[in-house]
Amino acid sequence: MPRLSILLALTVLLAACSGQRGQQLADLPTVASFESIEVQATVDFMTQNAPPPGYREEISFPEVDANLERLAGWRSVVTLEFDGVFAGTPRETSASAQAEIWFNQLGSARRLIVETAGELIGQTEDQDFEAVRMGPDTFVIRDNTCYTGDSATAAADLQTGALIGGVTSATPTGRRVTLNGAEAWEYAFLPDALNLPAIRLAENGQISASGEIWVAPEHDAVIRFYVNIELTNAFIFDRTLPVTGQLLLRYDLYDIGTASNISVPFGC
Repeated sequence: MPRLSILLALTVLLAACSGQRGQQLADLPTVASFESIEVQATVDFMTQNAPPPGYREEISFPEVDANLERLAGWRSVVTLEFDGVFAGTPRETSASAQAEIWFNQLGSARRLIVETAGELIGQTEDQDFEAVRMGPDTFVIRDNTCYTGDSATAAADLQTGALIGGVTSATPTGRRVTLNGAEAWEYAFLPDALNLPAIRLAENGQISASGEIWVAPEHDAVIRFYVNIELTNAFIFDRTLPVTGQLLLRYDLYDIGTASNISVPFGC
């Protein structure tokens, strides 16, 4: 029975007994009062779990790694996985990539290890490499060979936000947890608020997405960003052919404040 019908039936029953108890119909809770209780409970919950000032109304992180250069050190892991078909064909295709990044502000140092598999960024071969920035110098190890110059700089300066994006607008849900060692609040966002630089829709292309973003106000940083994306007739990672399928994005920030020991890669 719908809730409204239940409440009305309960009201009638209690009213019939009011003569014996001395209770008047006006004394009974109404549907509106029950709804008010629910609203008040929600308000109380949000108030008790409100983020600190400056993070209570709306946050914006169009790139998930925004503000990280201000921190003494950290480590992040980002994973991308795609499974589907080339649009309009039965031909299956897949791609995956994982990048782990370490940062040391004092040493102006950055280290990345990137592993890819499948047909990613137009490539049919796996592309794995390690890249390091030490102040003004950059190095990249690929196929056991050390390279410097522009290619090393591009690899060492690869930004997570430029790869997976973030959200332009999100509001607090009232959920607060200790996540990856930091006090973080969850924020909700609409699909239209997603910034997804790796995706470009083809003609008649469509996208639907859902996910979560967690922010640590103490560090002004995104701690977790998970998105599940359903694509129809879309280009990903600058592929030359559109695809249809599911793309998963996963990002986590760890070891905030820990300055990793980063050195010139072996072989350079």
